[in-house]
Amino acid sequence: MPNNKRSQAITQGAKRAPNRAMLRAVGFGDSDFDKPIVGVANGFSTITPCNMGLNDLSLSAERALRKAGAMPQMFGTITVSDGISMGTEGMKYSLVSREVIADSIETAVQAESMDGVIAIGGCDKNMPGAMIALARMNIPAIFVYGGTIKPGHYNGKDLTIVSAFEAVGQYTAHRIDDKELLEVERHACPGAGACGGMYTANTMSSAIEVMGMSLPYSSTMAAEDEEKRLSAARSAEVLVGAIEMQIRPRDLITRKSLENAISVVMAVGGSTNAVLHLLAIAHAAEVNLTIDDFEEIRARVPVLCDLKPSGRYVTTDLHQAGGIPQVMKMLLVQGLLHGDCMTISGETVAEILRDVPEKPREDQDVIRQWNKPLYAQGHLAILKGNLSPEGAVAKITGVKNPKITGPARVFESEEACMNAILAREIQPGDVVVIRYEGPKGGPGMREMLSPTSALIGEGLGDSVGLITDGRFSGGTYGMVVGHVAPEAYAGGTIALVKEGDSITIDATQRLLQLNVSDEELARRRAAWQPPAPRYKRGVLAKYAKLVSTASRGAITDSLDD
Repeated sequence: MPNNKRSQAITQGAKRAPNRAMLRAVGFGDSDFDKPIVGVANGFSTITPCNMGLNDLSLSAERALRKAGAMPQMFGTITVSDGISMGTEGMKYSLVSREVIADSIETAVQAESMDGVIAIGGCDKNMPGAMIALARMNIPAIFVYGGTIKPGHYNGKDLTIVSAFEAVGQYTAHRIDDKELLEVERHACPGAGACGGMYTANTMSSAIEVMGMSLPYSSTMAAEDEEKRLSAARSAEVLVGAIEMQIRPRDLITRKSLENAISVVMAVGGSTNAVLHLLAIAHAAEVNLTIDDFEEIRARVPVLCDLKPSGRYVTTDLHQAGGIPQVMKMLLVQGLLHGDCMTISGETVAEILRDVPEKPREDQDVIRQWNKPLYAQGHLAILKGNLSPEGAVAKITGVKNPKITGPARVFESEEACMNAILAREIQPGDVVVIRYEGPKGGPGMREMLSPTSALIGEGLGDSVGLITDGRFSGGTYGMVVGHVAPEAYAGGTIALVKEGDSITIDATQRLLQLNVSDEELARRRAAWQPPAPRYKRGVLAKYAKLVSTASRGAITDSLDD
């Protein structure tokens, strides 16, 4: 099959003279119409430090594509900054942007009959958004991560954006003064790159590397380092080879490779959002994956990496310690990774890892030795019970008290909860409930980093539970449970909780229980009425009508939701 089979639809034959005329205007010559046309999906923007370096990477990829015999066509796709919109109404657009990104890449590539695509993104939703599009289209494709930010420094400590969120709680609790709050703000984000711990962006870049859709070691490189630019160029070269070999995303995104991705997410202590995003990617690739698969894998994979938010190190430290390939090799040796999965280069995972040491270096402790893990089992637990019959997601590592039973403090929005926390109205032993923040009810499933960080900053992280039908940032830790499904807006039990009700969160038993009789719940359910939609027009209204439950990945192209 010729390398330009798809683009022949717009480049070949007399009737395509007008099409070729348009292409000549953007730089095509006579000999270029026989070359594969490769899209460069460029997520560059100055909205966020995560994406401010992407244009340089896109230009490097564009030059490499030309040199390798392809014709690049660059186009833009959006991003929003979770960190900047966090705690505001604007955060409702964050998860929505995943779908906008996916739809925009699919639209541009399919409309222009491109033969392949290199997607270049940096912020949280760029990764899953691009992967959803690539899996849907199933044409040769590769993903390039914009890279992680380097840590900020103040008072001898490494800082990340989460340090600034936690400083707000510390300031409210009078644990730091105005000057220290300002200095943390000034030093938390020193330059370009995505948030520096094993938060959502670095979690998803790692998962994509594991699935073979990006190059080895590329998921943990710093945005500002030269190796990141070189990796973008090399990715373009590899993609041209994949077009020649017709290696497609669904050859790589398989049940086995998704299991590999989940295993590594557990081993590195990744974000709760990985559950939502990997379910959505699996759906796009038509792979059967359920929320229960995460729990099954969690039980057999230890946490090997000591990374923020609950650990000590940042992602650049992981890169220096051996990166994701080192973690993969350890799991492979233990029989916890499928080595026969193919990667974008045409090599298998086992072949990619053949020269990686079986054990991490002894002179570092970012990656623990196999016999000395941080935790014997993975950190992302799926909790069920009458509050979450479809399942909810909890990050249970670093929690001193894995079980809490306490009175419900019920809030109908994130803002109402945040006001109560800053007013010091939340007490040890309380179980905070934030509802109507789910995929449909928010809409958009906001992340609750502001409330959780404020609780941590006030010293309540180990003594207060928090449950929500919204999401958590990858920077969140503590006794917190998100993605409660069914959500309140859909009539889930979380909608029936009353102030003062007893709630049990038991991470050990994976239980999320409202301690109210079935008879009382039936009475409450009979009296419950769904609230009016918060938005009646625009993208949020459309999203609310289309989006599925969180337990299926909050997808928007399901046939039966």
